[in-house]
Amino acid sequence: MTVVEAVQADGPARQQWRRRRGGLGDHVARTVGGLQARALRTVPQPEAVSALARLRRGIGRAPGFDYTLERYLQVPDHLLGRRPADDTEATDAEYAVHDAVTLYALHQQSRRERMHTDGRGLGQALADLVLRSRAPEGVRRRFAALGTGSTYQESTYHLRSLITMLREHQVALDYGLLADDLRTLRQPSGRARVQAVWGREFFRSRPSTDVDTPGTDAPGTNSPDTDSSEEN
Repeated sequence: MTVVEAVQADGPARQQWRRRRGGLGDHVARTVGGLQARALRTVPQPEAVSALARLRRGIGRAPGFDYTLERYLQVPDHLLGRRPADDTEATDAEYAVHDAVTLYALHQQSRRERMHTDGRGLGQALADLVLRSRAPEGVRRRFAALGTGSTYQESTYHLRSLITMLREHQVALDYGLLADDLRTLRQPSGRARVQAVWGREFFRSRPSTDVDTPGTDAPGTNSPDTDSSEEN
């Protein structure tokens, strides 16, 4: 569970709504933060670069697909939460960690900027993306589809497209918060709650002057999306 707090922003922007991570989110933030630091060194650590490539190949797959990625995808016992009746099935926490970390690997692909940052929820990141994009309506359509997704699989499909857009425009995201959200999203009673939180973040994060103003690209957003270090 995450806690929402309001922080007054200067200038024309509305209040910035920040959420504090839960225990699972803190675990993912530490994992992703360490991987990010090693991958973005002046001389990147080869193991970290290789791990990012292998993690990208895990998008959409079930937890446990690659035994060599235990360092990044294992969930500590005290964070596993409720276990399925068939204990060979992955828990909600394991799915959330797997999907958050593999999506981070997609987000970081070919970027030298930090694509994981503390405190920026998905709605806030997408509000920033609308302002930077040449096609803000496309972002809004994808976000609307995410907000009406009826299954976890449908939601992560739309989320993958949005993460690709965030990468293209160098907009960072808190992957610990995302992991907390994904775990809640898998719970029958949690879907509407998470979708509503994302919507409130989005509307509350947008400047009051951005009503009908089309977005513009941020400088330097034309970097290639192909990671030359990606393994085949």
